[in-house]
Amino acid sequence: MLLDLTHTSHTRSLTGIQRVARGLWRDLGPEVNPVCHDPYARRWRLLEDWELAGLSAAPAGGGRRARWPLRARAAGLLARWGLRAAPSLPADRGGLLVPEIFSPAAAAALPSLLAAVPGPRAAVFYDAVALKLPEMTPAGTVARYPAYLCELLAFDGIAAISADARGALLDYWAWLGVPDHPPVAAIPLGVEPPRGPTPASDPGGPPVVLSVGTLEGRKNHLALLEACDRLWAEGERFELRLVGAVRPETAGAAWARLEALRTAGRPVRHDGVVDDDILEEAYASCAFTVYPSLMEGFGLPVAESLARGKPCVCSGLGAVGETARGGGCLTVDPVDIPGLASAIGRLLRNGAERERLAAEARSRPIRTSADYARDLTAWMRTLPRRS
Repeated sequence: MLLDLTHTSHTRSLTGIQRVARGLWRDLGPEVNPVCHDPYARRWRLLEDWELAGLSAAPAGGGRRARWPLRARAAGLLARWGLRAAPSLPADRGGLLVPEIFSPAAAAALPSLLAAVPGPRAAVFYDAVALKLPEMTPAGTVARYPAYLCELLAFDGIAAISADARGALLDYWAWLGVPDHPPVAAIPLGVEPPRGPTPASDPGGPPVVLSVGTLEGRKNHLALLEACDRLWAEGERFELRLVGAVRPETAGAAWARLEALRTAGRPVRHDGVVDDDILEEAYASCAFTVYPSLMEGFGLPVAESLARGKPCVCSGLGAVGETARGGGCLTVDPVDIPGLASAIGRLLRNGAERERLAAEARSRPIRTSADYARDLTAWMRTLPRRS
């Protein structure tokens, strides 16, 4: 099976989509041939050694843009002009899986790839946040999304990452009046299991409240920061630890507030993008987590927290609510300043409730990324070719 990693193999970013794409490449192993669309050669090809090395390395963070070294651009241009042997796709093309939101350039080249694959051709669908919360989404993403949702119609099947995401896609196609569309299945994501038993947080110091996720408008960090400041003003002792990249297009207000709180001496820290070892340490050392996002396609940090036996304060609605309903979460609706302050304060003051939620989290079966890869490929094998 071909696995399209056009963007993931050329970025050092580690968003949720990149985590899913990398996980599929790792968990499917020899079952897949990773490929990309080379915009310089203007053709689809197998990933080269330098691209595979980038997938194997720990992401260093940074911008989300794809980066192509000068030598790779030159090699692609030479192949396009017939001055270098042109790389190609493998002869074995038993199927195609696209786990990324493809760019306009890749979308324009998709028909040739779809036509070259006789087996099932499926794409992963994440969410419709760009349409539902356009004011909290970068303008370029909002402009791109309607075309992307229509381009998904060319596949044999779409794997939505939650029931909520599935419903959003079907509702959009129904609103367009699409008479015929590929089947859409809700196949929930899995997480990387903890590498060992997660130790309890250090009882000797103030408890740490952890929030993992990109700082961007819809993640609602501004409300989280204001809620924590309200609690600090009331005398609560705790540290707020934020882990995740900053998306400047929509995170300006939250970042300014974070800087103001740090200047005022509030115990808040921002670690940015971290590797897996530091992320595991962050989960291990926290008392509980908070995921204040207003809307998600899934909400991986909630599942990651629960897999490590850590309670999570989060929304009880939408895709995040699908995960929260299994136990271990204290839900907040609406996810606003008063609600977050009340829930965080409640867990800070009530150790027995924290332990009850932690016990619920520990009792839940962990759905791993390997489980997700298995279920996704098994579903793909049931798909008939549509055209």
